[in-house]
Amino acid sequence: MGKRILIIGYNYSPELTGIGKYSGEMTEWLAQKGYQCHVLTTYPYYPQWKVQEPYRKKRFWFSTEKNSTGSITVYRCPMYVPQEPTGKKRMGSDLSFFMSAIFRLIPLLFSKKFDFVFNVAPSFHVGFLGVFYNRFRKTKLIYHIQDLQIEVAQELKMIQSKKILNICYKAEGYILKRADVISSISERMVEKIEEKAKKKVVLFPNWVDNTVFYPLNDQDKIKKEYGYRPSDKVILYSGAIGEKQGLRAILDVAERLISDKKIQFIICGTGPYKAKLEELARMKQLTNVQFLPLQPKDKFNAFLNMADLHLVIQKSKASDLLLPSKLTAILAVGGLALVTADEGSSLHIVINKFNMGILVATENQNALEDGIALGISSSNSVEIKNNARVYSEKYLSIENVMKTFQKTVFT
Repeated sequence: MGKRILIIGYNYSPELTGIGKYSGEMTEWLAQKGYQCHVLTTYPYYPQWKVQEPYRKKRFWFSTEKNSTGSITVYRCPMYVPQEPTGKKRMGSDLSFFMSAIFRLIPLLFSKKFDFVFNVAPSFHVGFLGVFYNRFRKTKLIYHIQDLQIEVAQELKMIQSKKILNICYKAEGYILKRADVISSISERMVEKIEEKAKKKVVLFPNWVDNTVFYPLNDQDKIKKEYGYRPSDKVILYSGAIGEKQGLRAILDVAERLISDKKIQFIICGTGPYKAKLEELARMKQLTNVQFLPLQPKDKFNAFLNMADLHLVIQKSKASDLLLPSKLTAILAVGGLALVTADEGSSLHIVINKFNMGILVATENQNALEDGIALGISSSNSVEIKNNARVYSEKYLSIENVMKTFQKTVFT
């Protein structure tokens, strides 16, 4: 029997986007390599911020699932999921998972010992669960940081109390000190974490399955299936619709370009700010903006291939505190990405280095509009698209990323 891993984090499969997607795919990959994987998580809720079917009836209590081979066991715990995730409500949500997960973790102390505990942040304080287990069972504790949660909350003013922020940073420091391995998803985030942890941090980037996402040649046909003309220029944002994305900028640009009937915008996804954006689009009478739900897995590759330009938009203060997961699939399909990123940020550095996207300044309406105009008329778009696919195949393959991390950590 292979080595045993306990994975702790409140985002997990079958969530289709964000951290849950990566945690689920990592677990499946490890299980296929012979590891016995146990997952301590909650019920799928992201990015809708509502527990999804068929889990809603179970959401107030604990449940256990096993895959067909018995190599993956999932322990789901109840968690408070706010419909409007303000700073305070998200803190309450994090705390509720922490408390319910403790009740499920305690019995695991008396089962067969895990060789590794893999904590996924956010929430940052989920790391205390791994520290707690390690105190009694002495395992290898890995603390993986997908978002710099405290910094994001501070920069976006979701938490304004200096006292609370200081408590959070001190608590995080306690976890970082006791982790055997710390990892994160971009070189710049690794640098930032090393500064405060005072120890080496391992790069563990997000990946993409290049057999699932790949370029297609029938873009005109796909456009017709979604109600567009082949001559239309489809500009797509697909992903979570939340505060840190700054998506109102899309509506402002769409309003300025509404006279050009060939330019069509799609905002695809769900999240706590979608209703507000839809209402604003109605007020502005934006006939060139369509809102769509998350697309099914079997149609998502074609859907991404339809777009002439992909928007990867973030607010300035969050642009170097996280790396958008949506970008990996865009690169894999050889998409032309327009990315808002500040100079010196992880996004700006990597996209500029490999010439695989159009870069514009964050929170700058004129720059965004100019970037869109360049994107739909760019003479070098073919080169950028080819660079994107090549980068995906070379650096973002799940096999390459996971094999490297496995040799570094899970040995």
